[in-house]
Amino acid sequence: MNIYVSNLSFNVQDEDLREFFAPYGEVTSAKIINDRESGRSRGFGFVEMSDSAAAQKAIAELNNAEVEGRTIRVMEAKPKEDRPARNFSGGGGYNNRY
Repeated sequence: MNIYVSNLSFNVQDEDLREFFAPYGEVTSAKIINDRESGRSRGFGFVEMSDSAAAQKAIAELNNAEVEGRTIRVMEAKPKEDRPARNFSGGGGYNNRY
């Protein structure tokens, strides 16, 4: 199961994220998402766990937990195709004078 974790401290690294979830079961991957330009953490990441029951328990117990002074949000990640596409047409751009 893929888990989305948000509101993380910018100091949290991949290995820290893995350690938060390890007590609940096998963590197959843990990845903090970094900004492409600066390389700095964007404050969220993804954890994959092989056992769905363990993942559900981790979600239930870690959601709204305090980590490094911040209340984190933990939920099942939604597949990319379920998210609405961004609409860049229209709106107040520089070339929309007429």
